[in-house]
Amino acid sequence: MAFKKKEATADLADSSVVMNARNLQQTAARQRISKICGKTLTYTFLLLMALIVIFPFYFMIISSLKTTEEYRRSVPTLFPMEFKFENYLNVFTDKDFQFWVLFRNTVFVGVVSTLLSLVITVFSAFAFARLEFKGKNALFAALLGTMMIPGELFTITNYQTVNDFGWMNSYTVLIVPFLVSVFYIYLLKQNFMQIPNELYLAAKVDGTSDLKYLWKVMIPLALPSLISITILKMMGAWNSYMWPRLVANDSAHKLITNGLRGAAFVDELGNTDYPRQMAAVAVVSLPLFLVFIFLRKYIMKGVSRSGIKG
Repeated sequence: MAFKKKEATADLADSSVVMNARNLQQTAARQRISKICGKTLTYTFLLLMALIVIFPFYFMIISSLKTTEEYRRSVPTLFPMEFKFENYLNVFTDKDFQFWVLFRNTVFVGVVSTLLSLVITVFSAFAFARLEFKGKNALFAALLGTMMIPGELFTITNYQTVNDFGWMNSYTVLIVPFLVSVFYIYLLKQNFMQIPNELYLAAKVDGTSDLKYLWKVMIPLALPSLISITILKMMGAWNSYMWPRLVANDSAHKLITNGLRGAAFVDELGNTDYPRQMAAVAVVSLPLFLVFIFLRKYIMKGVSRSGIKG
């Protein structure tokens, strides 16, 4: 009897081990299936979003290579029936569009406004991060509060101000009104705040001036954020449309984005040559595309070092 009981106990143990093994296999199989389904749904969603984002650029490229007759067909084609590369050549040679003049104006405004904005941003961020003065927190809170005001309100007040100053149709009106960016000041201040204050106190003990400490210590340590600010400011100047359209719409100061909406692409009958216009848009968009492709790591690194997520 004792032997039979032991044998029955061993059989129960063996069956329990087999059941546990089967349960583990079933659980592992369900986990694998769930993981595969989850990855499939994730990549399907990402692929769908990528197609939605890429399609406008694809449509711009194929439209720039079409003839005017093909572009105006009632049923649009997803691939050019006849490639017309002359549209891109006309962008650089068209005397009405004046690509090189627009390019020169845009680069000049972008470089000058970026350099001046960097100087203002660095000194302001340093003051709010390291210097102690009465009302610092209240002043910084007031600056942050201006970020809640819609940009259209600034456009109205800025337009009235520059008109009173007589700055219309000049480089000054394109550069000065937007030199101060509260967001860039906040971004750089957060980066400066991560630098140990002991370095600043030690520098003051050694007799180092604030300007020398800023130039020798803080700027090198905050270089990723400064690179990010430089890139974003240049991209903003390159993409600027509404403000230059309002205040500097003459041929001598017109920027490249405004030139895309000019009369260079309209014939005598008032018809717009959209393929040639699309070619111009593609050429203008290429520098920004290259900047984002090759310098995106600096943008992300600068933002992450400042402690801002999202």
